[in-house]
Parts: sequence; structure tokens; C-alpha cells
Amino acid sequence: MNASFAIGNVNIVNERAGDGLLRGYNVVVDGKGTITAVGPRDTTTIPEGCHRVDGRGKYLLPGLINAHVHLFSDGKPLPELLTGATFQHAVSSVLHSPIGTVLSRRRAQVNARTLLLSGVTTFRTVGDVGYEAVALQRRFDSGKELGARMLASGPLLAITGGHGSPQIAMIGDSPWQARKNTRINIMNGVSAIKIAATGGVTDARKIGDAGRPQMSEEEMAAVCMEAHQAGLLVAAHAQSAQGVTMALRAGVDTIEHGCAMNDEIVDLFHDNPLSLRGWSALIPTLSAALPLVKLDRDVTGVSDIVIANAHIAVDEMIQGIHDAKAHGIAIGMGTDTGMTLVTQYNSWRELALLQRFGGLTPIEAIHAATRENARILGLDGITGQIGKGFSADMLLLAENPLLDWGSFVHPELVVTRGTVLKNPRVQRFDDIDTELDAMLV
Repeated sequence: MNASFAIGNVNIVNERAGDGLLRGYNVVVDGKGTITAVGPRDTTTIPEGCHRVDGRGKYLLPGLINAHVHLFSDGKPLPELLTGATFQHAVSSVLHSPIGTVLSRRRAQVNARTLLLSGVTTFRTVGDVGYEAVALQRRFDSGKELGARMLASGPLLAITGGHGSPQIAMIGDSPWQARKNTRINIMNGVSAIKIAATGGVTDARKIGDAGRPQMSEEEMAAVCMEAHQAGLLVAAHAQSAQGVTMALRAGVDTIEHGCAMNDEIVDLFHDNPLSLRGWSALIPTLSAALPLVKLDRDVTGVSDIVIANAHIAVDEMIQGIHDAKAHGIAIGMGTDTGMTLVTQYNSWRELALLQRFGGLTPIEAIHAATRENARILGLDGITGQIGKGFSADMLLLAENPLLDWGSFVHPELVVTRGTVLKNPRVQRFDDIDTELDAMLV
């Protein structure tokens, strides 16, 4: 059991405050990791014997929620050997071998720890080698190991030759095969489902592959029906208007990446009768796409075909964010960690990119990564905000994140389910960070 503690006289980042800050607040956490009191220091008493953390001049916000994570890599550029067509089956065989399974479990554990130490207290995986993330979630939830709150998808569901196959995907080429694969994932304990509705950027074989529809609407509908019967949300990799429309019609709950929106797409986001809750949300991933078009090829290591597809995807994604904001569509935050130059510790960079390229204000970007992501993932009422009765998932920063995104680099405290991690530090890749910093200048 955790010890009770309080953070006193702190500035709380809150989108409902006029300028985004509640100043001079006390936050009290009990020994079970639940927030028991939040209020101005003059009217909110800190109990006797409660350990106090001085929050003067510091900034407290909910722990970040990353809705699009892969744990199979640390974010260093993926070699073409892993993404190219020539050796994909050989690579898949190694990944799914006994030694590959052991390595995948170890990588997942290390990368999940890095996410937590960087301030991500909740995340959803959306494409795993096997069920290594499911095993981690069980350990974290049971208290056997300290970790973030997780939703784990297991392998994503795709068609033969589709996005993510065969390395991190289960293959199905009919509605019944897609349904069976969904059932297999559910049997193995997943808490989320991911499908590849369209082609992707990193494994594109020709220009135009990213966004080309892959799973049929009937196949996707079969997945959604089976997942929703189990109470699970379905995420869809989709990067074109046709692919997004088909996925939404089939009942997916979140669109990953996205596209420019037409009237039908807007209407389906707001009113999606086949989705689990009657509406769907957008999870853009600028962190994965922008470096491929903004940085030199000798940095990214990707092919000309990948770069060409990335240009198409980036333009669509950015327009989709603007369209979503204009039409009041739920926008969450995901980074595609593990992909080329998307490290496990840089989730905060997505907030900066949402502001710079997506047109969100700083407080809107933080809202997307906290309260809104909690709602999108079905965790509202549990986490995503600093309020009485919520889990103590928090992040204490020395500087105001509304003025300086760099304040996230070295958090003073990360709190997960009431456990305090002081001065958390992660292994950084200075060469990658230097290149990514240049994108924000």
C-alpha cells in the first residue's frame, strides 16, 4: 500500500480555468492511490501526518495518456530489413520463434517503463508481436510490477499482404476469418482491438499504398461486432477518405492517423450507430509521419517510396485535424511509438506538433492527451483529470507547459496510481532529439 501524501500550493493545469491554470491548490492522495481532496490551499486542509510535497512555483497536470503505442521497438530508425518485402517472412519467423518471444517480452517491459518515466501513466498498444503487452497489463494491474495503466491489443488484424503483416498481424481474408481472429485475441485476454483498414506508410511497396483500402467493410464489421460484444473498442489504421468512411461505417471506435473529412465522415464521427458508444474519435499521429517528410533521408533511412507516401499521409492527416476541430469531433493523442524516430519517451512532442501543425492551442493539446483520451478510451471517471475520486496519475513539472513544451523533458515527479517516482530519468537518443528539435524551430 502507498503512503498518503499531498502536493501543496501548486498550479494545476486545467482547461476549465480561464488561462488554463488553477493557482495555489492543494491535492491530497490517500494510501490507496486515490485523490481525496483538491482545492485552494486556503480552504483545503492537508491532514496531519500526510507527507507533503512543496508545489510552490510548479505545475501539476494529469499523467499523459498515449492512445497509439507499439512496444516492439525503442524508436530508432527501423532498418529496411524489418519493413521491406524481401525478408518479411524470415523476420516474422524470428519474431515469433521462442527466442523472439523472449526478446519481445523484454523489449515491451523496457519500453513500457520508459513511457511511464517520461510521464505517460496510461497507454493503449495497437499492434503487438504477440501477447507480451497483455502479460504486462496483467502484472501492472495486479500490482506484481509497477507500471502504467494499459490497454493491450495483441496482434493487429489484417489481410494477406496488408499493413503490419505478417510481423505484427493476424491474417484473415473473409468476415468469418476476421471474426475468428478477433475471438482468438479476446481469448488471449486483450483489452483493445486494432485493425488495418488501409495500407500504411512505412511498409508501402509503391506510391499510393498508404491509404489504399485493404480490409473490406464486411470484414471490419465482423471484427467490430465481435469486439463490441466483449465490450472492447476497435481502433482502425486508416489514411484515406475511402478507407476512413468504410471503417466508420463498419463501426470502428477510433480512427488512427486520419484524412481530410467530407460531410459523410463528419456525420459518422458524431453519429456512428455500429460503434460501441454511438460515436467515434480521431487519433492523429504526427510524430510518426512528419519526420519522414521534414528530415533528410540519411536521418530517417527510409526509401523514396516511403517518403512519397508519407507526404500524402501527412497532408491528409493535418487537414483531418483541422476538420475535426472545426466540427467538434473528439481528438485524442497518440504517437505511434516504436516507429522510426518515435521514441518511447517523447510523447510530449505530439502536443507540440498538434499546436504547430494541427491548429490546437496548448491547453487543447494537453486536454487531448489527458481528459479527452480518457473519455475516448473509456477510462473517464478513473483517470485523465485531477479531481476527487480519481486515480492519482499525475505529472509535476518545474516550468509552465502551456508556455514551454520542453518542460516535459525532465519531470520532477511522475505519479502512477498513487506511487510517486521522484526525478524520473530515461535513456535518451541525443542524435534523434536534435533532429526532432529542429522540426519545432
